[in-house]
Amino acid sequence: MSSSGGGSSSKPRSASSQPSETSSKRKRGVFQKELQHMMYGFGDDPNPLPESVALMEDIVVEYVTELVHKAQDIGSQRGKLSVEDFLYLIRKDLPKLNRCTELLSMNEELKQARKVFESDEEKLRKVFEVDEPVE
Repeated sequence: MSSSGGGSSSKPRSASSQPSETSSKRKRGVFQKELQHMMYGFGDDPNPLPESVALMEDIVVEYVTELVHKAQDIGSQRGKLSVEDFLYLIRKDLPKLNRCTELLSMNEELKQARKVFESDEEKLRKVFEVDEPVE
């Protein structure tokens, strides 16, 4: 029981120092539901403790913020921020790099499929407009 008391006393200290920095800059709890689902997918309880979710959110937001700032530094040399800047930053983390390239290629496939679908829909609309007589 003393370990749970010690763990809870260490949590507020770390939690109180970080949220004061981040809570003034952003709205907390924005990613709560998504993080709960992700935590459950990785083996946590279906309803994790709110403190655990808040800690995970702080960690994720801090990581993404740092990544974006580094990418901005790289992109500022060329004058614009691009996807390649992010890929460059994660180039040494092969699982992340592979997942990002997979998601980018799927995104491109979806764009192409939407484009084909929209053009086919447009053609069908024109065909039906010609076939229907106007009174």
